[in-house]
Amino acid sequence: MRVLYWVQRFWPHIGGVEVHATRFLPEMRRRGFELAVLTSPGPLELPAVDAFEGIPVHRVKFEEALSSNDPARLAGVRSEVAALKRAFRPDLVHLHLTDASVLFHLLTRGVEPCPTLVSLRVTLEGELDRPDSVVSKALGAADWITANSRFVLDALHQQLPAAAARSSVILNALAPSGLEPSPLEFSPPILLAMGRLVRDKGFDLALRAMPHVLSRHPSARLFVAGQGPARAELEALAAELGIGGSVRFRGWVEPARVAALLNEATLVLVPSRWREAFGLVALQAAQQARPVIAARVGGLPEVVSHGESGLLFPREDHGALAAAITSLLDDRALAIRLGRNGRRLAGERFGWDYHLDEYARLYQSLGGRHG
Repeated sequence: MRVLYWVQRFWPHIGGVEVHATRFLPEMRRRGFELAVLTSPGPLELPAVDAFEGIPVHRVKFEEALSSNDPARLAGVRSEVAALKRAFRPDLVHLHLTDASVLFHLLTRGVEPCPTLVSLRVTLEGELDRPDSVVSKALGAADWITANSRFVLDALHQQLPAAAARSSVILNALAPSGLEPSPLEFSPPILLAMGRLVRDKGFDLALRAMPHVLSRHPSARLFVAGQGPARAELEALAAELGIGGSVRFRGWVEPARVAALLNEATLVLVPSRWREAFGLVALQAAQQARPVIAARVGGLPEVVSHGESGLLFPREDHGALAAAITSLLDDRALAIRLGRNGRRLAGERFGWDYHLDEYARLYQSLGGRHG
């Protein structure tokens, strides 16, 4: 069965969807599916045709064409996509609905027609108000829709009730790192916040929580791992708060190094103000037996069980975040227990093999209609 895997960004771009795809696709290939990736190079200079672990990767400049409003460029991209579909002859198109490039799938649906699977990895609240929008049309044309959390699926059903009969949750998952968790270290305690440095991730809340944490645990250190446009602003805030000596900006971390970085942490902080669809960092932390303190927002409560695998605090409340941090640093036995529970629950609720099995069954069910 041939599956055209359509995603906004792919390796070497780094993000939750991209990291998942680099692990998901080789596993699905081993299960007998023939795959090809259709993506955009984004701002990077990348070859138009490439390969990743034997899987063809086709990069088309979707964003440039869409932003140009040039009919000739739009027609050229449409022709590129049509030619790829004719050459690959997919039995299924698996769309990840994160950008407007899906327009070109809708424009070429008559070329090698086959079922369409749409996977939602972000919430679409407020984005389905216009039934003639590209997003609405893509969802309306989908044979099946998956969401990576109940939160995301519920938000879809509230706006598009008709989708309830052809949609389901397949919880996000990640293959275990293979690195055994190290014991939690409290001398000094290391707090880790990891992700793209943008306002939505709430890393400023972690910084604002630090003065209170340091008043009780002066040796505590906050590691901020990641890169992004908010870095300079966050560094300035750390200096303004007088905590610069207790904060270390680690910069971009290669995916292969994430588990080792998590093993350095005592606690992992996920203080997002954005309605996270899922929260991969929280799952990665749990896999390494790290207790997680996360905002009670979006899909995060589905990953972090309050009082069982971590603690949840009200969105935007840095005082509550500080109280949660100090409560775990004050009670080491509780922190260790939450971390161990998190690792167990990560295997039970977010098992990698189960995740792959669910998608394999869905691929076979949908693609089988075509065959």
